[in-house]
Amino acid sequence: MTMQIADSVSLSSPEAKARAHAAAARNNLRTEPKAVRIAIITLAILFLTVFVVLPLVLVFAEAFSKGVIAYLSAIADPEALSAIKLTLVVAAISVSLNLVFGLVASWAIAKFEFTGKTFLISLIDLPFSVSPVISGLVFVLLFSAQGYFGGWLRDHDIQILFAVPGIALATTFVTFPFVARALIPLMQEQGTQEEEAAISLGASGLQTFFRVTLPNIKWGVLYGVLLCNARAMGEFGAVSVVSGHIRGETNTMPLLVEILYNEYQFVAAFAIASLLAMLALITLIAKTILENHLDEGHDVNDH
Repeated sequence: MTMQIADSVSLSSPEAKARAHAAAARNNLRTEPKAVRIAIITLAILFLTVFVVLPLVLVFAEAFSKGVIAYLSAIADPEALSAIKLTLVVAAISVSLNLVFGLVASWAIAKFEFTGKTFLISLIDLPFSVSPVISGLVFVLLFSAQGYFGGWLRDHDIQILFAVPGIALATTFVTFPFVARALIPLMQEQGTQEEEAAISLGASGLQTFFRVTLPNIKWGVLYGVLLCNARAMGEFGAVSVVSGHIRGETNTMPLLVEILYNEYQFVAAFAIASLLAMLALITLIAKTILENHLDEGHDVNDH
């Protein structure tokens, strides 16, 4: 009798009802006719093949169309090496800045209540709604010779546009939501109980952050950094506006691909493009691994 009562109570609990509802939903999804399921899966595979797999295959096929020697020669060209180096430098700068900003912004939004919090979240999402070309034009308006700060920069012999600082600023702007957006929901889900416990035991703010908060969000940090780095290396619009397209100096890899293609140097253009494609594949694999770690962390917290 006692066991029956316990069973009935457990079955009537909200968690049990939620699990039963989820199982019923999964079963309902599996009741679709076999022909419908095959058609949907085939359509999805066909779409991915045409728009994802086939372009990647064609990029690598064209890059190696004249042999491995021609491919390596295109990669080893001084102009290509300069573009690769500049891309890595700009990505390192923008990711570092966005990592600091993302940690600070997510900490403030998830852990504190303050006036203007919603406005700050909206500002973080701004690069998602503004065209990268427009953001590049904003930096031209600010730092060009006729811009708001152009005279002061010229008097102090500081070069922002058509140099590494301008490219880094434009790239940082278009990529700064990624780290923050990866961390905000994760930190909000974890709450503030552990930090409050650490502070009550005498830990300082920095000790609490480095010993409690950061270990709990490390996979989220890596996930945000990964996405930020991938976007930084592949950014075209904003960088194209502020770079000046100075060959061997201010061309990143995406800009060099366009220049080489317009000059009918197809093997060289696709060779550089293949490096970006490999970056995309590596990012995809790393993203999948990090998502699995994040899902495991959620499961542990749920239990």
